[in-house]
Amino acid sequence: MRADLLKLTAIVLLSAAAPLLPSRAAPQLDYQFFKERVQPIFLQKREGHTRCYVCHAEGNNAFRLKRLSSGATTWNEEQSRKNFEMASLLVNPGDSTTSRLLQQPLAPEAGGNVFHSGGRQFASTNDPAWKTLADWVNGQKL
Repeated sequence: MRADLLKLTAIVLLSAAAPLLPSRAAPQLDYQFFKERVQPIFLQKREGHTRCYVCHAEGNNAFRLKRLSSGATTWNEEQSRKNFEMASLLVNPGDSTTSRLLQQPLAPEAGGNVFHSGGRQFASTNDPAWKTLADWVNGQKL
């Protein structure tokens, strides 16, 4: 009986101290990783889908990419910084499972949101492009 009381006391004390313990800080999103690894995904043509850029540079949606300059095949520095800022608003650093940027284009059967008008760009979290997005959200650096 005494041992049970001691265990219960220890649990209560640890539970009360938990908010005082240092928490793991969310990782910092790396601009260079975004620019060199993530941004190209938005321009990539995927089998059976249109490029992310087509809808997200023209549409009226939460994720707005900057329009490419005339004749350009990628974004300039200013455009890339603005894309980084926009994409950063749609992620929870360190948590790819709740980041809208990763959940919207992911198939529902793989844990994604039910609705994404652009279709299911990623059938699973094993897709290399999805993993690259997740790496960025989880703080990967170049």
